Amino acid sequence: YFAIGQCTPGIIAVNCATFIGQKKAGTAGAIVATLGVVFPSVVIISVLTGVITAYAEIAWVRNAFAGIRVCVCVLILIKLWKAAVKDRAGMVIFAAVLAGALFAKLSPVIFVVLAAAAGILIRNLKEKHR
Repeated sequence: YFAIGQCTPGIIAVNCATFIGQKKAGTAGAIVATLGVVFPSVVIISVLTGVITAYAEIAWVRNAFAGIRVCVCVLILIKLWKAAVKDRAGMVIFAAVLAGALFAKLSPVIFVVLAAAAGILIRNLKEKHR
């Protein structure tokens, strides 16, 4: 079931719960098992949303979330950097996209297409030189 859960779209835990619930108790088992996995998260998120909304106008809460946003952006950038920038060509593409994003008002789709084209071009040039 775990292998099937990995192959189907969605969260593995939910998929596995649905499959196992269906195997043990049919459609009703699938529904109950799925709700058993999903329901606690839905309740927690709903409660947190209510609390955050109630206190969102307080200055220190607003400032805390501003800091959290910056932290999350930096952590995502570092994780993506380690995964994507492996060589000088990756660094050049990164620098070009960063400069373009900071100084040009272009759609992100354009950056993705241009970066893909640059990656293909650089790879082909490297293969020709070998």
